[in-house]
Amino acid sequence: MKFLDFYKEKLDCDTEEQVFNYLIDTLQYSIFSWDFFVDWGKIKTNIQKVETELNILNSLIGKNDIENKLLEIVNDYPKTRSVLPMLLAIREEKMKKQPILIDKENLEVEKKDHLFKANRKYTKKDEKDLINFFINSGLKDIFFDKDVKNLVDYCYGVEVGLDTNGRKNRGGHAMEDLVEKEIKSLCNKNNYKYLKEANAQRIKGELGYDVPVDKSSRRYDFVIDTRDQLYIFEINFYAGGGSKLKSTAGEYRSLHDILKDKYNFIWITDGQG
Repeated sequence: MKFLDFYKEKLDCDTEEQVFNYLIDTLQYSIFSWDFFVDWGKIKTNIQKVETELNILNSLIGKNDIENKLLEIVNDYPKTRSVLPMLLAIREEKMKKQPILIDKENLEVEKKDHLFKANRKYTKKDEKDLINFFINSGLKDIFFDKDVKNLVDYCYGVEVGLDTNGRKNRGGHAMEDLVEKEIKSLCNKNNYKYLKEANAQRIKGELGYDVPVDKSSRRYDFVIDTRDQLYIFEINFYAGGGSKLKSTAGEYRSLHDILKDKYNFIWITDGQG
């Protein structure tokens, strides 16, 4: 590690060990406020898109002739088919990629996403396969036993569960928002220009620099143009450990090697991870 005068002047650290200990001791435990946990706006939007179909499927709850009633509904109201995977907390795009084991003895699998397409005219085999899905997924028992009283309310819970996958992105954005306040203040004070989430094409178009990338989809979190130099930033926060941190460090080391001859690369990170 390169020892900087800043460490002694501002941090009162005289050795590399003191600098390292200062870094570890001041890592932030959290940057997450209450709105980090659930994106209610997205959830409400997702529910509103399928609310009519869910209310139609509500008529299945507690029915005795439930299998025939299901077939009647999906044929009379084909749009209801598309919300059935949602009852198992499966997104449509995930269902398209998910083969189903149909023969355990021979390990035979088939894709069954066609069963949930509204524009498909059902064959007798499709109807048989749908009933098989309904029974073996456990949905028949849930409907028949009235374990669920209202599918709209139930799917709010499903969406909350699925939304936990979005916390990773919200965590990254929270860190970016904190850093952007400092970058914006710095640039206003010194009359610098900065861009957020900028790819090479945008940097060229707005700032005039030809910046190399290590992959075509690369968007740098921030770039600052001081008129004399371009500074490129990547930002993240690690609340916990894992393999991702190690792979990211390797990725950014490679990115630094690509940029170092012409541009300044800065990685800003924090967190107990």
